[in-house]
Amino acid sequence: MQSYPKAFHEFHQAMTQLLTFPYGQEAGEIAARIVRRVQYHLHENPPKTVTGWSEKDIFLITYGDTLYDNSEQPPLQVLKGFLDGYLNEVINTLHILPYLPYSSDDGFSVIDYLSVNEQLGSWQDIEAIASDYQLMSDLVINHVSRESLWFADFVSGHQPGRDYFIEEDPDTDLSEVTRPRNSPLLVPIHTRRGLKHVWATFSEDQMDLNFKNPDVLIQMVDILLFYLARGTMVIRLDAVAFLWKKPGTHCINLPETHAIVKLFRLIMERACPGSTLLTETNVPHDENISYFGDQDEAHMVYQFALPPLILHALNRGTEKYLVQWARKLPDYPESCTVLNFTASHDGIGLRPLTGVIPENEVSELIDSMHRFGGFVSMRTLSDNTESPYEINIALFDAMKGTRRGEDQWQVQRFLCSQLIMLGMRGIPAFYIHSLFATHNDLAGVESSGRTRSINRRKWLLEELLPELENPVSIRSLVFHSLLNHIKVRKQEPCFHPNASQTILDMAPGIFTFLRTSPCGRRKLVAIHNLTSAHQTLNQPDYIGWFDLLGSGTLQDLQLKPYQVLWLAKTP
Repeated sequence: MQSYPKAFHEFHQAMTQLLTFPYGQEAGEIAARIVRRVQYHLHENPPKTVTGWSEKDIFLITYGDTLYDNSEQPPLQVLKGFLDGYLNEVINTLHILPYLPYSSDDGFSVIDYLSVNEQLGSWQDIEAIASDYQLMSDLVINHVSRESLWFADFVSGHQPGRDYFIEEDPDTDLSEVTRPRNSPLLVPIHTRRGLKHVWATFSEDQMDLNFKNPDVLIQMVDILLFYLARGTMVIRLDAVAFLWKKPGTHCINLPETHAIVKLFRLIMERACPGSTLLTETNVPHDENISYFGDQDEAHMVYQFALPPLILHALNRGTEKYLVQWARKLPDYPESCTVLNFTASHDGIGLRPLTGVIPENEVSELIDSMHRFGGFVSMRTLSDNTESPYEINIALFDAMKGTRRGEDQWQVQRFLCSQLIMLGMRGIPAFYIHSLFATHNDLAGVESSGRTRSINRRKWLLEELLPELENPVSIRSLVFHSLLNHIKVRKQEPCFHPNASQTILDMAPGIFTFLRTSPCGRRKLVAIHNLTSAHQTLNQPDYIGWFDLLGSGTLQDLQLKPYQVLWLAKTP
């Protein structure tokens, strides 16, 4: 029996209880191994003082090399220079997408979890960013690169990696397994022990880890603590919904997976109080928010339904389905919230629309995105048919027009989409290309052979900055408009993540919600014209309210195409 101070004894007991379900009688020893690691971490890394989230929290998502210049300066240093010069008063949390050595999938096929990709910079560069911004890092937990040392061990039959991966008989019925891709689930691998068929949910280069082996769990705990020690304050569990495998099931969102998410939250709250656990679970909405658990799993989940719903609403000029969905959103637990976003390094996922928007309207949306230069990725269903999985397009170009075709309202429509995200309950996250109004990168798609590259352009700073500083360029208009909107939001208590949200009925084509500050004294009504038509609203109750976005004190409610009003009032 281990002997701990009382606090760590309770920590050990809590972990043992969580681990008993997936690991049975081994739970106590696994918990003891974790306690020792957390104790050492705290000895070397005293906890920081961290305040809770507020209306001032703004996330930015970027690759480490989205920005580069013609000097020999590493891209991570270029990125920090841009942040310090343009965004230091705007964003406070930076998500640098995987900055580790990798073999494919733009970083999500990790070769070495403990090194920084030397083409980006060094741990010193990462820590410099973490000293000025809250850093969010990916823990790519479901799979590793087949070029990793762990997988080399598997092939050669050496420990520790020999037992880190999932071997499966190819005759096993795996038809129920939920797939996000249409590549084969089992990859044939020639090893010293003969031909093995290895589980690979995402691609033949991304080999799934076997969490039934407790040593794999311990390795991931070590990596988690390593990232926290390097200054990471937000951990994003990539593709975590697929973590536990059990043939005969869908192999997604299994109870064992939830138990391990609870374990990671418990470890983070002990090892780094104030840190945040975010789960990346691109699944239908009810499954997604199940990762809040009973306030004992993720602190934060992505609002995956928001990007396709906003896109559909603006493409069709209707608030109908956005309103129906938003009305059903639950009150999040006080210690939990959502990360709102409209674009990311991936495409715009379509799975969250299942049962929300009619299939014919989803098909029409896809047709529009094809006309605007986008692509659609497919996934394989259990009956071997294919279904649309995500739209691949730069968000700015997704706003070129409506289902009727292109028009002159691209900038206004795009800004409307961003203001919806900024106003809704939760914390907003901007993909860096949204700030720059980046167009479809078709050259990137041709070069990489991957449709997701359409939204992953790399900007030469000497090309970007003149456009951002040219007051008559569209790129500058979008960039500075968004920065001004963000600055307004950060001063408004009604946008606190815990401020209540009520969806209001106003008129067809108008999406409206009420936010009330946590103290209950201040109210804000956000009104969004989702159409290209001028709208006159008969809402006398709001006359005299003040529009934070620049219209002043309202004398009437005349809305231009895609105009947004933030009407505030303190009783």
